[in-house]
Amino acid sequence: MAVGALTLLLLLLLPPPPPLLPGLPPRAAGCPAVCRCYSATVECGAQRLRALPPGIPPGTQTLFLQDNRIARLEPGALAPLAALRRLYLHNNSLHSLEPSAFRAQPRLLELALTGNQLRGLRGGAFTGLAQLRVLYLADNELARLLDFTFLHLPRLQELHLQQNSIELLEDQALAGLSSLALLDLSRNRLGTISREALQPLASLQVLRLTENPWRCDCALHWLGAWIKEGGQRLLSSRDRKLVCAEPPRLALQSLLDVPGSSLVCIPPSVRVEPPEATASLGEDLRVACQAAGYPQPLVTWRKLAQPRAGRPRAQARPAGEAPGRGGPGASDTGSGMLFLTNITLAHAGRYECEASNAGGAARVPFQLRVNLSQQQRQRLAPPPGPAGAVSHEPLPEAGSLAFRALGLATQAAVAAAIALLALTALLLAALICRRRRRRKKAAGPPGEGALFVNDYSDGPCTFAQLEELRGERGHEMFVIDRSKPLFADAPPPLPDRAPAEGAPPGPAALGPAQGLPLPPQAAYERRC
Repeated sequence: MAVGALTLLLLLLLPPPPPLLPGLPPRAAGCPAVCRCYSATVECGAQRLRALPPGIPPGTQTLFLQDNRIARLEPGALAPLAALRRLYLHNNSLHSLEPSAFRAQPRLLELALTGNQLRGLRGGAFTGLAQLRVLYLADNELARLLDFTFLHLPRLQELHLQQNSIELLEDQALAGLSSLALLDLSRNRLGTISREALQPLASLQVLRLTENPWRCDCALHWLGAWIKEGGQRLLSSRDRKLVCAEPPRLALQSLLDVPGSSLVCIPPSVRVEPPEATASLGEDLRVACQAAGYPQPLVTWRKLAQPRAGRPRAQARPAGEAPGRGGPGASDTGSGMLFLTNITLAHAGRYECEASNAGGAARVPFQLRVNLSQQQRQRLAPPPGPAGAVSHEPLPEAGSLAFRALGLATQAAVAAAIALLALTALLLAALICRRRRRRKKAAGPPGEGALFVNDYSDGPCTFAQLEELRGERGHEMFVIDRSKPLFADAPPPLPDRAPAEGAPPGPAALGPAQGLPLPPQAAYERRC
């Protein structure tokens, strides 16, 4: 009776438990307030989150963060979740992935990034995901896949890239995906694809390439032949309808129905206007490079002289584009403009405009000279000397250096430095020769029966005079034993015991002279 009364009293004093929503399990201890946690799964979807909520249990294996407003994964935000197996971040606002954003997820098997705003992928974005099997990148804003983007995904089996804006797939973009079985590139802006781009995919079983504006030219000839030979097994009946968008005469035709002789390219032709120019310091310069061909050539400007640190690089931009846009070494298709702003002496020299397409390449040189006004010459000229006249010859090409073009003071300094180096070399040679003579004349330490010197002035030796020894480091060497005769009726007796390693023969090895003896207690090193 007492136990029953005590139990009844506790039930009356404790507050009632909160009501549970129908169909939902109770929230686990330590679960974030905006999430639902059960077993090893955490659901935080459709909560208008802008970042990962704090307090996610470290043992979580499946994390749902879809349909939120997450725009950036902070560095180290996923570090406590080392046990994560599946991460769903689709339908968020991610613009980019930080390098090594998933380094702390070595067990992750599936990653969903569909429906975000990713415009590019950095080379180290997927570092650490060595176990990843499925990667969803569909419905983003990707325009280019650069070389080695997926290099750190050796076990990836599915790569979903459909419904992006991909127009360029570099030859090594898929390098490292030797386990990939499914590749979906449908609904993009691909005009061509190279054979080298698909070569790393040794395990490929499904390939989807439909709904791309294919440019049916010589660069795509391999794809049609490859599909007909053995690639059909990778394509479904729908995927085999690769429709040509260019050229107009082949538009709306299937690539598999176009004969190989119709897939042609026109090599580029290029023209630079003007072919040479002269500018003054501080001016801006614009040079047009017109290229023609099919497909539309890629135009690139480069400076032929080896650029030094700090030297501005040439940039090619479309005509009419502001000079501030684009990065170094940018290229353009069709019409390439070379913009040079605030010209200095370093801009002078030879440039080259190159136009290339699948049919070949063409190059045209361009020469730029930089003139100095009289005031600028006086500012840049050295202090007047015996020959203080300023040279009016054309400036030398950037990157070149002629001794005759230096000033008198500089010439004198260079000549003095050369003479000092020559004198130092002579002194070192004399010192070395002096030390060698002293070492040759010096007597050996007491008890030592041989002197090792590099002296071959006494002529050749015979094999009977050579003793095989080992140096301090075990190197093999042969030593002339002068106690042995040059001519002997019988070979001299061998020593009772071999000399110690690295040591010359002792008195027992140097027996009495026979035949034609030479001065004893002297041996010469001979490196045979």
